[in-house]
Amino acid sequence: MTARLLPSVLGALLLSACQTTTGLSTPAPQPPPSQAAPGVVSAADPRAAAAGVEILRKGGNATDAAIATMLALNVVEPQNSGIGGGTFFVRSKDGAVSTIDGRESAPKAATAGWFLDRAGNPLPGRELMAGARSAGVPGSVATMANAHARFGKLPWADLFQPAIKLAREGFVVTARLHNGLDLYGRHVTGPAKSLFFPDGTNAVAIGRTLRVPQLAQTFERLAKDGGKSFYAPASAQRIAGALSTAPRPSPMTAADVAGYSAKDRDPICGTYRVYKICGMGPPSSGGITVLMILKQLERFDMARLGRNSPVAWHLLAESERLAYADRDMYIADPQFVQVPVAGLLDPSYLARRSALIQENRSLSVIEPGKPQGAPQRTRAPVKDDPGTTHLSIADGKGEVVSVTTTINGYFGSGIAVDGYMLNNELPDFDAAPAKDGYLVVNRVEGGKRPRSSMSPTIVYGPDGKVRLVIGAAGGSTIICQVAKALIGVIDWNMSAQDAIAMGLVFAPGTKAGVIERGTELEAMLPQLLALGETLKIGSLGLKANAVEFVDGQWRGAADPRSEGVAMDTAGHVSVIARRANDLNGAHE
Repeated sequence: MTARLLPSVLGALLLSACQTTTGLSTPAPQPPPSQAAPGVVSAADPRAAAAGVEILRKGGNATDAAIATMLALNVVEPQNSGIGGGTFFVRSKDGAVSTIDGRESAPKAATAGWFLDRAGNPLPGRELMAGARSAGVPGSVATMANAHARFGKLPWADLFQPAIKLAREGFVVTARLHNGLDLYGRHVTGPAKSLFFPDGTNAVAIGRTLRVPQLAQTFERLAKDGGKSFYAPASAQRIAGALSTAPRPSPMTAADVAGYSAKDRDPICGTYRVYKICGMGPPSSGGITVLMILKQLERFDMARLGRNSPVAWHLLAESERLAYADRDMYIADPQFVQVPVAGLLDPSYLARRSALIQENRSLSVIEPGKPQGAPQRTRAPVKDDPGTTHLSIADGKGEVVSVTTTINGYFGSGIAVDGYMLNNELPDFDAAPAKDGYLVVNRVEGGKRPRSSMSPTIVYGPDGKVRLVIGAAGGSTIICQVAKALIGVIDWNMSAQDAIAMGLVFAPGTKAGVIERGTELEAMLPQLLALGETLKIGSLGLKANAVEFVDGQWRGAADPRSEGVAMDTAGHVSVIARRANDLNGAHE
């Protein structure tokens, strides 16, 4: 790929991406995939996908391309991700799986009362999500540096060049960025407010070219000085200083930032039918919970029932409820709590949980189980973290990468440092440290990493080779998005593209749940209610990306609810009919 980032292809994509998503818009047809185009990148924005492809074409591998894609997303999708946030990185080559935990951490000064008012009650949601006390120590740069040192091929500085070019020369503002600012970006403060709201009131217009020179300078410095420089005294002090002088100031110190490290974790792997599925371990709840949902369904003939069966979706909803009950009870940062991973994934335990599910009726009571090795804990509420993005990459030479990265809510804490937004990840902790007389496992503690739903996943076929690389954005829906797509591919013989686009039943609570509005599942509501479900039709902010190996080649898939695309090294771009969503592209 040239430095112009595939101008003929990308121009058509950006024209499509800048249209509002109140109706369908389809890019011009592209040539079919070529066997000579082994590498493919699926990301939430075409310009970020193009950055990853540029690196592949220069001889980089999937790790290199993932880093370049993440950096470009920071530029063009600042509402959802960036170096001020955190990352889970899952990589596979030659059957070996590696996972890196770059989740944000709480300052050392954080206590159990971090999100309580003077009376000891949890603060309102708006106060939790905005301001400096919502920010954790960023982990994304440490993750990139860790991954590059272990697996990278091209020089570190080369991976920054596409993002630097985008930030310095500018990019076209799309509907998603504009609407995100207009609906959810009013808490942005300081220089970022002038950038995103040029007249002080109105969000930067769709179609305008936006330049971010300060971010370009930051990337140039990191490219030259290396990833460790992000945590060096000068940079760490700027982060701590910005948080100490912002609304609801934080006691985060430069030492908190300097002491951060990305952690190598053991992957979570299990089987569903004849497929091996690997994902991220705690503090991610994704790898465990996705496997629990699937294993609890394994005794049912989902293939026979098919995607048009209300019973199939009822079974999925029941399995989601049971798995989330265990997730909320037991999963948190393993450095601080005992997570019974083996017990939760034990086949006999999951068989007992599965036996609770019936095809003809809904469970009257949903409670967590008691897996072997589990301490007594109390459930914690499910929380949403919409400011997230995912990318899936295959380099065609044996390496695949699945990365989910986030700053949590839209534009994170609203506080910018050196041109990037700082996260508001700490509200992913439970605000109340105790419930019913027990300490909750996901309570705030100094240095702790909050539980996450992010679920970067790699699936191996019966031949032991990678079949699918997938992940999603959308807060607590992420786990269900991934599980649903895996059922679509494995049980219903769907392409990854069709499985991602399929509607979702999201049922993480004790009884109620949501059928995604505007999808084929709406028509099933009467039959699902007859089975005892208490589902309602509602809007869900969903966004998934995948690559799959089919018929001897890699193919990409991207969510029609988003502006995302899949692009390969021959210049082919996935043709996606954009689907209307609930907030004109604003909500993830």
